Amino acid sequence: MVFSSLVFLYGFLPLCLLVYLLSGNTKTRNRVLLVFSLAFYAWGEPVWVVLMILTGLLVYLAGLGIEKYRDNKFKSRLFLVITLIASLSSLALFKYSGFVISNLNLLPFIDLRVPKFSLPIGISFYTFQALTYAIDLYRGKTKIQRSYFDFMLYISLFPQLIAGPIVRYDDIADQIKDRKITLEDFSRGIARFLTGLAKKVLIANHAGEIVSQTIGSRLPALSSSEAWIGIIAFSLQIYFDFSGYSDMAIGLGSMFGFRFKENFNYPYIASSITDFWRRWHISLSTFFRDYLYIPLGGNKHHQIRNMFIVWALTGLWHGASWNFVFWGLYFFIFLTVEKLFLGKILAKLPAVVSHIYALLIVVFGWVFFYFSTLGEIRLMLTKMFFAGSTAFDIRAQILLQNEFVFLLIAMILTTPLLKNLGARLSKLHAVKTYHPAYTIIVIIVNIGILFFATAALAGSSFNPFLYFRF
Repeated sequence: MVFSSLVFLYGFLPLCLLVYLLSGNTKTRNRVLLVFSLAFYAWGEPVWVVLMILTGLLVYLAGLGIEKYRDNKFKSRLFLVITLIASLSSLALFKYSGFVISNLNLLPFIDLRVPKFSLPIGISFYTFQALTYAIDLYRGKTKIQRSYFDFMLYISLFPQLIAGPIVRYDDIADQIKDRKITLEDFSRGIARFLTGLAKKVLIANHAGEIVSQTIGSRLPALSSSEAWIGIIAFSLQIYFDFSGYSDMAIGLGSMFGFRFKENFNYPYIASSITDFWRRWHISLSTFFRDYLYIPLGGNKHHQIRNMFIVWALTGLWHGASWNFVFWGLYFFIFLTVEKLFLGKILAKLPAVVSHIYALLIVVFGWVFFYFSTLGEIRLMLTKMFFAGSTAFDIRAQILLQNEFVFLLIAMILTTPLLKNLGARLSKLHAVKTYHPAYTIIVIIVNIGILFFATAALAGSSFNPFLYFRF
């Protein structure tokens, strides 16, 4: 089940909210949320929900062991190591075994059977969340959770279960224990959820259709212009798809009394690749920084080596394929060069120049992300550089005529222009005092978004979630 589905919007969510709000205290509400979260996951993964429950049980028991032997460093560390090995082995088995075996089969005299089981949805997210709890508990940065049910709620909480953001236990530990839902928070949650829904259904899906019509189906026959339109559309699709899901997750959390941290901060306005990764998928970037990069030595010892490991694994986290590894290492190269000398140069250049540099590097990076084979990547880059293809043809002209307004609006929406406008409007007296006219306008806008999103979902079967596989 995904948030941008009619079943979720008009079935699961209203029922969950009704039962949740009618429940009395926080303990009862936690049980209700846990049941609905497990049902949400089991809707699409009835078998793999058992794996998530077992992962949660393992880390929960390990946490008790870490806490019990707090004064015995060897035993406490042993519980942590067992947790890390078991959890990461499970992730490696289900997500990477096929990739490893396929590559081993390229060697002479090796012919292993490639496993055919499906990838458990969201395994990367809930595994990382579980590990942050165990590691932070061992480091003394968070408190023990003695209730297995409350711990499982943290692991399986459906708003952020499938595609993040990666929520650290310490960030919501107090909220699991006790939280209140105000009308203001609930209203903001609805507005934030609908904003994410609009991003996903009205923008990302349409951008995805452009991608499908161009680089997704006709790569060898594309003109250079079509190739550029296609990769720009994909850049928009992946941003609005993933940031839209994060918006929906944050909005849903607010409806249930939780406050999740932001996961995106207008990454396409970045002035460098370093700046881009401070703005894109923030919860993943900070996870690798705090739980891998710094423990390896960070900036103090073997900085380049540490960055290489982190970005190779960042690529692999996104998918079990060489193109994702190349994608991660591609950014490693630019991040390293920026640390060594380019960052200082960019800081002195006009903002528009550094911004164009960052955008071009990111867009070229999406080529490695989108295409799974080196042949396709090479062909796409060749097309983009106008080598061996027509620069502009009638197909590109028609496509641009039909989609120019959409692409322009989508590009504008990747900037904080509307946010800044909203900040100015919020200073108006009518907004500050929640004047009835302002309230009515907000309600009409939200109903309008829901109406158009519903119409789009009902009238189209094209509704992919790019980060659903992670």
